[in-house]
Amino acid sequence: MFASGHGGASVSKAITALGIATFLFVVRVQGHEHHADKIPEGEAVSVDPIDSILWIHILVQSAAWGVLFPTGMVLGIIRSRWHVPVQSVAASLAILGYILGHKHKGRQFRSNIHAAFAPSLMLLLTLQVVLGIFLKLHIERGILGRIRKPIVTCHGIIGKLLPVAAWIQMLFGGITALGFCRGDHLGQCLAHFIMGSAFIGYGIVLTILLLVGQLWLRRTGRSQEFFDSLVIAAWGCVNTFTEHRWGGPWVHNDLQHTAMGIIWWAAGLVGIWLSKKRDGQPKRNIIPGMVILLTGYAMSSHPQNLPLSTMVHTVFGYTLMGAGLTRIIEIAFVLRDKNATTEDGSDPNSFQYLPVFLLYASGFLFMGATEEQMALLSAAGVTHVAYVLILYSIAFLLFLFVNMLLHLYATHAWPAPTKPDVESPPQHRRSSSMPNGQPHRPNGHVERQIRDAEEFELEGLMTDDDEPDAAAAKRNGSAVRAR
Repeated sequence: MFASGHGGASVSKAITALGIATFLFVVRVQGHEHHADKIPEGEAVSVDPIDSILWIHILVQSAAWGVLFPTGMVLGIIRSRWHVPVQSVAASLAILGYILGHKHKGRQFRSNIHAAFAPSLMLLLTLQVVLGIFLKLHIERGILGRIRKPIVTCHGIIGKLLPVAAWIQMLFGGITALGFCRGDHLGQCLAHFIMGSAFIGYGIVLTILLLVGQLWLRRTGRSQEFFDSLVIAAWGCVNTFTEHRWGGPWVHNDLQHTAMGIIWWAAGLVGIWLSKKRDGQPKRNIIPGMVILLTGYAMSSHPQNLPLSTMVHTVFGYTLMGAGLTRIIEIAFVLRDKNATTEDGSDPNSFQYLPVFLLYASGFLFMGATEEQMALLSAAGVTHVAYVLILYSIAFLLFLFVNMLLHLYATHAWPAPTKPDVESPPQHRRSSSMPNGQPHRPNGHVERQIRDAEEFELEGLMTDDDEPDAAAAKRNGSAVRAR
């Protein structure tokens, strides 16, 4: 434990020096010369193959940013002792991958968004590491002790932003490696990658709400469709005024895209209105599912220039229609307008995974259907069946990874109740399997989970000086519950 005075000052100077050293390292590596003498005129990349160093860079960074950092983020949320080791390994791999990205031979690249965004991502990582070291030192006195709580909050926010920033950077990397999304292709690329990422992000959010978010939804006093409809309405407003260059001629699919924006905000407003009962209580509705269904129908009918592109867009549209239709069935027939199959949402119906997964698959299908990708695959003789199956496989892997992370979180935040005695009478077995063994108080377990979750999240903000008071409060709370 460090106290204020010379010890705290020396630690502060060490952390500052570490940050400056990392900043200078990033700037120095970024400042090396990028060769472009082999790139043909008018092209973004040379015809040289990707060499082994660049492949190692791709694999190392994918492991660090795509697997280890998200895992470490969850380990930090549950305050696991493995949080620091996992994040340290991930940071080391990220630095190694950053160096390899500037030492490769083979294919050359012009100035690109992947290289431009990398220093910002590394500086964000540096800030996160510095804040983590500061928190690990448990400086609780003096001015550094007073700013500990804001630093905890900042550390948590950056930790949750890193996977999003890493996803963006990995997309930039794929685009740069193939020399895509330049010139006239930029607008189309933006539409596909932004909308595709939005579908995947929506699927991840629904997965979180399905598996661990029901208690949070109950605290908000809103139905899930309220938030869905709010986002749909906002997105529709943006699409209505950005899909066409106003004052210019209507070209290609401008009218169809603008019409989709209109129906999004119109239906979103209806969904918001229907998300409350007359008494103000939250109410489920099928409007978001209808919007997804109609969007899939529109996307499946988009005219395309290549047969391969037409088939991929058709499968994408059907997949999105499937997500919307199964969402409607889930709410209206599986849940019958309830929030979940159980009080705490810990045991969802198997059908509830289907609409969520189809959103993942829809996102990958749409991101993989840009004009340049379709032209490349068509020239290589790749069929739409093989390509669609590959994209579905990637969606399955991401869906698995998200479920694994949520399982890791849930099993530590809310440990499972004691397994009932299989030799006891059926009546006793049913009673003991209920939350707290009290079937006549179904909400007792839920309320206790909410309280435990809040205590669990606040535990990381406590200092050594706070712990005696917290322990006394916890004992008093236990005594009250015992009475």
